[in-house]
Amino acid sequence: MIGWSSSGLLKMWTKIKFEYNLYQAEEQIGLKQETDTCMMVPVDEQTDHTESEPNRNQVIFQEAAEAENQNQERRKPFSCDICKKCFAFKSAFDAHMRTHTGEKPFTCVNCGKGFSHKGNLTKHMMIHTGEKPFSCVNCGKSFSQKGNLTQHMMNHTGEKPFSCVKCGKSFSQKQDLTWHMMIHTGEKPFSCVNCGKCFSRKQDLTKHMMIHTGEKPFSCVKCGKSFSQKQVLTQHMMIHTGEKPFSCVTCGKRFSRKQHLTRHMMIHTGEKPFSCVKCGKGFSQKGYLTQHMMTHTGEKPFSCVNCGKGFSHKQHLTLHMMTHTGEKPFSCVNCGKGFSRKQHLTQHMMTHTGEKPFSCMNCGKSFSQKQHMKIHTGEKPFSCVNCGKSFSRKQDLTQHMIIHTGEKPFSCVNCGKAFSHKQHLTQHMMIHTGEKPFSCVKCRKCFSHKRILTQHMMIHTGEKPFSCVKCGKSFSRKQDLTRHMMIHTGEKPFSCVNCGKSFSQKRHLTLHMMIHTGEKPFSCVNCGKGFSQKQVLTRHMMIHTGEKPFSCVNCGKGFSRKQNLTHHMRIHTGEKQ
Repeated sequence: MIGWSSSGLLKMWTKIKFEYNLYQAEEQIGLKQETDTCMMVPVDEQTDHTESEPNRNQVIFQEAAEAENQNQERRKPFSCDICKKCFAFKSAFDAHMRTHTGEKPFTCVNCGKGFSHKGNLTKHMMIHTGEKPFSCVNCGKSFSQKGNLTQHMMNHTGEKPFSCVKCGKSFSQKQDLTWHMMIHTGEKPFSCVNCGKCFSRKQDLTKHMMIHTGEKPFSCVKCGKSFSQKQVLTQHMMIHTGEKPFSCVTCGKRFSRKQHLTRHMMIHTGEKPFSCVKCGKGFSQKGYLTQHMMTHTGEKPFSCVNCGKGFSHKQHLTLHMMTHTGEKPFSCVNCGKGFSRKQHLTQHMMTHTGEKPFSCMNCGKSFSQKQHMKIHTGEKPFSCVNCGKSFSRKQDLTQHMIIHTGEKPFSCVNCGKAFSHKQHLTQHMMIHTGEKPFSCVKCRKCFSHKRILTQHMMIHTGEKPFSCVKCGKSFSRKQDLTRHMMIHTGEKPFSCVNCGKSFSQKRHLTLHMMIHTGEKPFSCVNCGKGFSQKQVLTRHMMIHTGEKPFSCVNCGKGFSRKQNLTHHMRIHTGEKQ
């Protein structure tokens, strides 16, 4: 072609094109003549060819198919031997083959992550550079890819062009519809090679695999905590920044995640779209229904490796494990007290702030927790299957069940005594350590428990908020009123299995049982005498120490026991003994 001018080439191309068009026209005329001739054949001659007509059509179709295949091969000459997919360009074919071989020749110089396509590496690099060249004209939010901006714009326009033919639900993105359709078909094409669990999306399988590998590539720059997913790190960062961009239009409460706001809105709307097929109870979240179903099936798939106890929820097992490890990751910034659960720390903080956000509309009293209303309504939805006793809180029922099972998983390392609740063991340990962290500001007396200090303070204030409706007698503690009421009702629910004697209080039965067993666990270090009660030992010790803490205000005489002082006072008052 060297030496040809541009005008000469143009004339040559025009001539070739003309001749090609003329050839096409002649072919059409010839085809028409054959058709006309065929139509003019006599009927009997046409009948002779009727039997061979289907065979002729089949040959024509086969020839057309072969011609199309040849055109396809010419248009897409690169074919994959594995999946038979064809490509027009070798570069596209090479990129496709990497999906089978797993080859990732494009590597990020910052984090070492590999990619099979150069374009994917280019997009990935924007994570490190922070480049986001595509901005939303409505809200100013920026994106690293144009496709993400296009999808984001549908949030403002409300456009959802892709609709499900099964349920009518609409989506702004085609892939969201594709994933949604798998809910109806049940298709889960991506399987885990380790545990066999199946997923409908490849990225869900990728996330799941990090459970087995333990990979957590995303780290918090503030506290160093690592995460397997970038969005989880983004959500975690809001703990440090305090950012809560999602607000409730009804009550103004703010949330760091949109799904938390969505769940919260159901409190106002009362929406509970997930119902139990067994009892009809409704739930606002599918996860709650799944957990609830285990109460019917009795399923407890999560077991403690230390004691074998089973749980229906993984988070319950996680919390239980802290009883063995003693881990308390949530600490109070004011007093340093540690807690195993965040909500316990939140409740504890109210003791420092004095916050009482829940007000009773019946009595006007304010509380830091919500359950007070059940006192007025009498609601006790949690019942014991063994004795029928009802409780207003599930945790109270759980604690009560230990009475029937006799389970005491918490043991003292010093004396071996076992307890059903961890807080009872904690309180017991103070006997060995002698720790009494709570002091009275009036008399400086120290106590091992805060509630005992609170009760003690009523001695100084004279406060007795619990009154008997029968006789009007007042008490500083609710349990004292409960015991007092048994005088009027005559109730004695605790019976001795040996002699049948009944008692209104459990501790009285415990003391009584020592008569039958002869047990005297409290011994005097001076003379070795044993006692069944600690207070009796305390009084006995005064014999050795000579202590007489009770003095007569009239004559100054001292006594070791209060009842002896009371008896002595009758001498001065003239009261008959």
